[in-house]
Amino acid sequence: MKRRTFCSLTAVALAASVTACSTTSGSATDTVSKRKEIDAGVDGALNKLFATADGSRELAAKAEGILVFPSVIAAGFIVGAEYGEGALRVAGGSVGYYRTTTASFGWLAGAQSKALILMFMTPDSLASFRASKGWTAGVDGSVALATIGANGKVDTNTARAPIIGFVVTNAGLMANLSLSGTKIGKLDI
Repeated sequence: MKRRTFCSLTAVALAASVTACSTTSGSATDTVSKRKEIDAGVDGALNKLFATADGSRELAAKAEGILVFPSVIAAGFIVGAEYGEGALRVAGGSVGYYRTTTASFGWLAGAQSKALILMFMTPDSLASFRASKGWTAGVDGSVALATIGANGKVDTNTARAPIIGFVVTNAGLMANLSLSGTKIGKLDI
């Protein structure tokens, strides 16, 4: 099989499997159930972040809004894709539900799950996100990935950014990633 055909088939298979995992029948009961499922995941992801990154709870208290994707699944072989669903929290309550997608190409093999948390620290950054029809990290807003300083707390330079991103896996807080190209769109639930 030619390499181009193989890569195209891999990309189509990944997109189909990600889409199949996220479809619902659209009934009101399914919508309520889906929201509850996402909200429970958001609570768990935030609790894990607060336990993992000293100072993150204080940042969350100062944030205008927090977008949490509790389970972003990444999978691929040469061509990769990521997909996750989450909620935007403002003043402690969910005000909207979103999906995130990312595509990549390179030396990839396997699958993993991670939580992605974006804290909008200024009213302008939150308003810009909420007004967008589709938001892309690095294009529509610059995200400063949180780093932990020598004192074990979130780095003070990171804490000054308008949007702060955290990526948490079972192993803890991840560093040295790029969120550029991560696309976020609203879910109709």
